[in-house]
Amino acid sequence: MLQPLIYTPPKHEGLDILFKDDYLIAINKPSGLLSVPGRGTNKQDCMIGRVLLEYPSALVIHRLDMSTSGIILFALNKSVQKLMGRLFETRKINKQYIAKVHGSLKNQTGLIDQPLITDWNNRPKQKIDYNNGKPSQTKYKLNYVDSNNNSFVELFPITGRSHQLRVHMSSIGHAILGDELYGTTQTKTASSRLLLHAQKIDFIHPMTNNKINIYCQESF
Repeated sequence: MLQPLIYTPPKHEGLDILFKDDYLIAINKPSGLLSVPGRGTNKQDCMIGRVLLEYPSALVIHRLDMSTSGIILFALNKSVQKLMGRLFETRKINKQYIAKVHGSLKNQTGLIDQPLITDWNNRPKQKIDYNNGKPSQTKYKLNYVDSNNNSFVELFPITGRSHQLRVHMSSIGHAILGDELYGTTQTKTASSRLLLHAQKIDFIHPMTNNKINIYCQESF
């Protein structure tokens, strides 16, 4: 069993709003902040809690891992929450992440197809399970390899399983730097934070039918 998490969220210094209209708001979530409240009084500070201070009608649409930074969407009414949920379920929302991973990838592009399931004895970890795991696919594209032989990659999740990108990259021998759950001793200590960032998201707005493209730069 993993040791309990000591939660030390970053100081709240205002919302970094990337997009807002009458129906949706997109925020740049900092690394180290929960998307929604966790168990216990010490895990109540979270992204939705901070958004609600300024937008009392805000509702959760999806989540990012605590350690992941970048674009997270919230609905401003229940109807939009439901419609956006359908877009996620039917894979009509395109997401792109940027990550810095250990080692040099052999292929410029690729598809990781590994079924995932919760590792109940080591929660919140997930694991690959070919018998009981849910289908999970991630596309990747190599941007470049730095002077330390680490790779900057773009990641495109086809499915949206918990910890999917982290497990998938670790499974091919290229753990994301700073990943305390799925990395080696070397990669865990290579960064003080998980070097994974939700950089782009695009979809057809369910209320206006406009094409929405949201971008959030991150430099590792």
